[in-house]
Amino acid sequence: MSRILEEARRALEIEIEGVQGLMARLGDGRKDGLAAPFEQAVQMLHACTGKVVVTGIGKSGHIANKIAATFASTGTMAFFLHPAEAIHGDLGQVGRDDVVLAISNSGNTEELVRLLGPLRRIGAALIAMTGNPGSELARRAEVHLDVSVAREACPLNLAPTASTTAALALGDALAMCLLSLRNFRPEDYAVFHPGGNLGKKLLTTVADLMEGGEKLPAVPQTATVQETIAEIQKKHYGMTCVVDGAGRLTGAFSMGDFTRLAIRDQRLGFMARPVADFMTRDPKTIPPDALAARALNVMETHTIRSLIAIDADRRPVGIIGIYEVLKAIDY
Repeated sequence: MSRILEEARRALEIEIEGVQGLMARLGDGRKDGLAAPFEQAVQMLHACTGKVVVTGIGKSGHIANKIAATFASTGTMAFFLHPAEAIHGDLGQVGRDDVVLAISNSGNTEELVRLLGPLRRIGAALIAMTGNPGSELARRAEVHLDVSVAREACPLNLAPTASTTAALALGDALAMCLLSLRNFRPEDYAVFHPGGNLGKKLLTTVADLMEGGEKLPAVPQTATVQETIAEIQKKHYGMTCVVDGAGRLTGAFSMGDFTRLAIRDQRLGFMARPVADFMTRDPKTIPPDALAARALNVMETHTIRSLIAIDADRRPVGIIGIYEVLKAIDY
């Protein structure tokens, strides 16, 4: 193994050890009638009626910024507060109903310690995430989360590496617990991520892409196979809906169905017969308000190129093709 790969493996192993060490500190239930610190922190954050303010400086500041962004994108109102800016006026963004999550490996970072008195006067609750349970920050917080690591991945044991990874991982764990408690759904996530491919996948619905009205291929179940083929060729979807007298979907007929019939009866004697005799009676359908990504999954799973959108009364309201979905959401 080359020296480069050996060093990379060593660094990754140390970082993994640091994250694994967090597991034992989560706790496995109540002790002396009290929840473990991690559970207490989640409960405080979940009960917060104001904002979650995440703060830190240096490398911990970068981690705090990312954790705040993860909170905000998964249903927890949060923002990053730079501690140096905070003591020069930005503390005005913090209110008594807020919860502050302060991150510092040493727990004695001057800029953060200077915030403790003002935060107490404001009335905001404080959760500390440090690598030093005996630190000033840990002692003065309502809840302390221990993110200490045995060693840094840095060969000099100086540059914050494993310690910042551990803090980031625990912050993600907090965010995911809150997401679960709030029953945060893909639709909720989409509201906060309207841009880019992710936004398209989460926001684009079948109704946005389907063809309806005159462009929807449909024939009555009394139509002959010959009339049905004419409708298919006219509408260019390779299939058509078959409906009853009330306009409800009773089946579907495709060019594939026609080909199979023609192979069995090369004289095409079936062409004058009703399409209801040969249609697929339980075609795959989807509601128009379903996500386009779900429609794509149905088409790929069942190896079909088109999907019928139906309303609550099982009336066809549109048709969506696999290529239109692929193009629209950039798969």
